[in-house]
Amino acid sequence: MADIAKICEEAKRHNFKTVCVNSSWIATCDGVLLRQDSTYVTVPIAVVGFPLGAGITSSKSFEAKAAIEAGAKEIDMVIQIGRLKAEDYDYVFNDIKAVYDACGDLPLKVILETSMMTHDKIVAACCICKEIGVAFVKTSTGFGGGGATVEHIALMKAVVGENIQVKASGGIRTYDDAIRMLKAGATRIGASASVAIVTDHQT
Repeated sequence: MADIAKICEEAKRHNFKTVCVNSSWIATCDGVLLRQDSTYVTVPIAVVGFPLGAGITSSKSFEAKAAIEAGAKEIDMVIQIGRLKAEDYDYVFNDIKAVYDACGDLPLKVILETSMMTHDKIVAACCICKEIGVAFVKTSTGFGGGGATVEHIALMKAVVGENIQVKASGGIRTYDDAIRMLKAGATRIGASASVAIVTDHQT
């Protein structure tokens, strides 16, 4: 719990947009991040179906609702990786849509685990997300053995267009890494090295 609180305090100090945690830690994050005037500089995100995306759809929807009730202000869900690879696109659509509906007005990001996907599967996933109208498509969980690449960011942005944002996550360790992702089309960076990235650039 002390480590979670430390991460939240660091995020507030550096004006980071979000802190992303498993849903059981959302209440802890919310307690640290909520200011006395009931506003946030940094908001808590809960991951859903993490890290494989393979849970039954109803459980992912329930987890999203429970996390929101606990204080989550955004939801990051993992796409059903196996179903996407098998080209079971109806299942993938319905899985995402159920979590999207559970989020109500709150932003939903869909994690594609791009390092495991072919070009065509990334395109298919982005097309599904665009049809549903999610807030973001996101590259990686960080557990899949690969991370964001400039090529994948550019591809994702080309497919989803201007109405959906792209989050680069996984393997981003330096300021230069982050800048490359932003230039390729990412609008948000997710990195466990966030503090090091901003402080190294300032020194």
